[in-house]
Amino acid sequence: MEDGDKKPTGCCLFVLYNSCFRRRPVTVSPLNPIPPSAVAKGSIHNSNARRPIPNQTSAAFPYPHPKPPTADQTKLTPPGGIPRPGNGGISSELDSMIYDHQRTKGSSTLVRASSGNFMLYGNLGNLRAPGAVTPNRNILEYLPKTAKEMEKARGGGKVEAPVSICRALSRRLDPEELKEMGNEEYKNGRYAEAVALYERAILIDPEKASYRSNKAAALMGLGLLLDAVEDCREAIRIDPYYFRAHQRLANLYLRLGEPERAAKHYKLAKNEASYDDISHAKDIQVFIGKCSEARKSRNWNILLKESQSAISAGADSSPQIFAYQAEALLMLRKLEDAEESMIDAPKFETAASTKFFGAPSNAYYLSVRAQVDMAEGKFENAVSLAQLAARIDPGSREIAAVARKARSVASARSMGNNLFKASKFAEASLAYGNGLKHDPQNAILLSNRAACLSKLGEWQKAIEDCNAALILRPKYSKARLRRADCNAKMERWEASVEDYEVLVLEMSGDKTVIKALQEAKEHLKRKSVEGILEAANGSEVRHLTNKDQFHGVVKSPGEYEGKILLSKVGNGELSA
Repeated sequence: MEDGDKKPTGCCLFVLYNSCFRRRPVTVSPLNPIPPSAVAKGSIHNSNARRPIPNQTSAAFPYPHPKPPTADQTKLTPPGGIPRPGNGGISSELDSMIYDHQRTKGSSTLVRASSGNFMLYGNLGNLRAPGAVTPNRNILEYLPKTAKEMEKARGGGKVEAPVSICRALSRRLDPEELKEMGNEEYKNGRYAEAVALYERAILIDPEKASYRSNKAAALMGLGLLLDAVEDCREAIRIDPYYFRAHQRLANLYLRLGEPERAAKHYKLAKNEASYDDISHAKDIQVFIGKCSEARKSRNWNILLKESQSAISAGADSSPQIFAYQAEALLMLRKLEDAEESMIDAPKFETAASTKFFGAPSNAYYLSVRAQVDMAEGKFENAVSLAQLAARIDPGSREIAAVARKARSVASARSMGNNLFKASKFAEASLAYGNGLKHDPQNAILLSNRAACLSKLGEWQKAIEDCNAALILRPKYSKARLRRADCNAKMERWEASVEDYEVLVLEMSGDKTVIKALQEAKEHLKRKSVEGILEAANGSEVRHLTNKDQFHGVVKSPGEYEGKILLSKVGNGELSA
């Protein structure tokens, strides 16, 4: 091999180190005195003396580790950490830094600086000022957290690091290569990782429409539909003839309940969309139009039907359509179904939702959410939502009325609770009644008033309030429990047992309910025996106290005809 083909070695680094950073003879000064014993033992550095190399580590680091500075030396070091002349020199500082790095990492291996780790970990370099605190950061901390990573942060299982992102961010990659890696992550369902890679490509080449469009697809996978709309719009701004972006934006508009916009972009998508796509958008537009008409005429059954049809047809992320469905269920007194509808409804940030859907639409959605929360007993949250809706659309009388209603009901409930805690049951009952004047179908207020009436001994009225509450909310355990208790106090054991049996299933493991059920069953058995005795109308009653008497009945049944027979069973209970 020719001299020009020889590969460079690390010898020059060692020579450079010795020539530039070798220890110089120690200067004797009042600040750095040398004891005579040190001279006698030969501990002063001699530049001409050869130093033995006992092992590989000492060869890599030919000088002993520096001792910690004394108190006097520390005082001479300025706040910046650069030592003054005569305080050990740069060589001593370099040895100290290398030693610190070894002690921190637990290894004696040197780290080779490269363009890759210098760019990513520039703040973690080996050369740093003495006393500076260098955070131990990981490049993955700067990436958006995936669902799995967030689960781990909450105490979930072990999460594997996204290898493709580590590889992408540790090398200089072409934006097209980043896009392909993002495509692979997207195909594997790792949408957050895909978004990070697409964003990296966009930083390198911000005028590439495909990067924006692909990022929008990944955002759709994360449920960030409004963000995806913005990226699709930007892709179309960059390239108005990018048909895939038009088609993707049309799909987003369809899901968000904007069929007119969807149809427009389906047409602009050319070959990326079909006539069926445009027809589908028009069908959803018809459903939404019928919803609007039904709500104006207060035909809640039609509103429920058409809103469900629109959601099933593809408008599954439209807050307004879900609000139509929930409002219809509220008016039809299906409160639990209305709550489920709001749980399934999309949740968007208020400002972004108002910007996209418009103030009237978003205010209507928030007002319906407030009414559902009020029916569910979340009064403070209902007031907050209703007031927010009124601020978004201050000109709407309907929304203003909802806000007033929420404040009145929440105030009545709070006053009633305070009076009940003070054992002022009559006053508490009146307070809950005032709240029911504003919201007659509020199951929570009905149940609370029933509790007051039960304390006052008005059990029949309490049962009536519980019945009304359970019609509205069939799974409302508190109302059922109060009704069971009131029926027991009125010695209506059969009705009480029926409610307690349901409660045992709904409140599994509740010892109080189990005990109450057993007691109610015992009372029911006694009542059955008493009923038999009353039906006897003076007929002769014979008590069977032993087995011989029982066998006598079996052998001679005619002798006991027309007579009531009572016997003792194993646990001492009577049976007829």
